[in-house]
Amino acid sequence: MFKLSVCLLTYNSERLLRDVLKPLMNIADEFIVVDSGSSDSTLSICQQFGLTPHSHEYAMHGQQMNYAISLASNDWVLCMDSDEIIDQQVVDYILALKAGEEPEPNRNWRIPRYWFVLGQQVRTIYPVSSPDFPVRLFNRQYARFNDRPVDDEVDTDGPSERIPGFVRHDTFYSLHEVFNKLNGYTTRVVKYKNIRPSLARGIISAIGAFFKWYLFSGAWRQGKVGAVTGLYATLYSFLKYFKSWYQHGKPEKSPVGLSEQKRTLKLNK
Repeated sequence: MFKLSVCLLTYNSERLLRDVLKPLMNIADEFIVVDSGSSDSTLSICQQFGLTPHSHEYAMHGQQMNYAISLASNDWVLCMDSDEIIDQQVVDYILALKAGEEPEPNRNWRIPRYWFVLGQQVRTIYPVSSPDFPVRLFNRQYARFNDRPVDDEVDTDGPSERIPGFVRHDTFYSLHEVFNKLNGYTTRVVKYKNIRPSLARGIISAIGAFFKWYLFSGAWRQGKVGAVTGLYATLYSFLKYFKSWYQHGKPEKSPVGLSEQKRTLKLNK
């Protein structure tokens, strides 16, 4: 038998937070909430559940998760986001797991995460297929999240198992959020990764993404939502190269007043 700390990241999460918290409360021996500056009712909802969030400035998802893990009192942690809702089968499995003998410390478990875009379940969302199975339950002494700017994951060498059930990942709930995240993710990728500054490569990558993630994946069968996921993949593939090309070609700004100083020197000659 072992105790489990649930680590949850929040930011303006009022839309789903009650549905996220209810099942997690049933399995948590300790509940760590790390908030990155919510301005909606996220904090008050947490307080209604008896939780006091920790405030921490957001840099990257993996770093934020590792900070939450560092606050836990227990070595076994379950790490979740505030748009992921676990079902009863997941709850029952984890309760049974906790009630049994403590596992080997390098063992870890993957959740079955099904992606929803604009309220509809999708088969793909760049760059993953749905469902995907990220590691989320592990011993913090043997695993940590990596520092990838996007699509981070838990680094672990231990054996893993899939948790049965259904985790609803209700992401991209509006067109505004789709394009907002598209802009944020591509900016972060260019900032932290070495992306080749090439317009031609961006165009070729975008064409390839359109065929792979819209036509070949069957997203076109899903009407408007499929069009959104196909457009997201296409624009993401293009924008990361476009932004790198744009930043690479930007002239360096001269120090303030330098041009005026040069003109003054010329006049004094």
